[in-house]
Amino acid sequence: MEAAAVKPVLRVAAICGSLRKASFNRGLLRAAAEVCEDSVPGLRVDHLDISDLPIINTDLETDGGFPPAVEAFRAKVSQADCFLFGAPEYNYSIATPLKNALDWASRGKNCWADKPAAIVSAGGGFGGGRSQYHLRQVGVFLDLHFINKPELFVQAFQQPPKFDSDGNLIDDQIRERLKQVLLSLQAFTLRLQKD
Repeated sequence: MEAAAVKPVLRVAAICGSLRKASFNRGLLRAAAEVCEDSVPGLRVDHLDISDLPIINTDLETDGGFPPAVEAFRAKVSQADCFLFGAPEYNYSIATPLKNALDWASRGKNCWADKPAAIVSAGGGFGGGRSQYHLRQVGVFLDLHFINKPELFVQAFQQPPKFDSDGNLIDDQIRERLKQVLLSLQAFTLRLQKD
């Protein structure tokens, strides 16, 4: 009797563009880790902290190296199989901390290159949609391969409440939609790894 094929455990690097602890986007990434533990075998979400990254300044690059926080971040990005971005929208665009992280990991050897990614966002109005679309544009240069569907834009301030006061996702329908994003990311990552 042959053993059933075991899916590899894919490492998802989750990166939140907001530094606020109770950020709704951070809450989506926490929920993604919970969803994977509960119902998406073979997918593990690890949060990558970007709060210690200095503002990009090439004067900080010395002897072909980067500041220690940047080196550590770049190593984690390189080790990831795929990415899940929590992308808040600031002034119709990508939040500064996220853009800073994208820039640092693209210097020298582009650590993002040829890897799959997904984006989720929460906010007012369009639910962070403009940030997502802008991130997709940046991803073209970085050679990131984003899943096309499903998209997840959470209108965080519409009733019923989607998050509690600590930024934790409490809406079961959004949690199910988030699961579908994760399943799509998993399938896309496995497909790209076969090629």
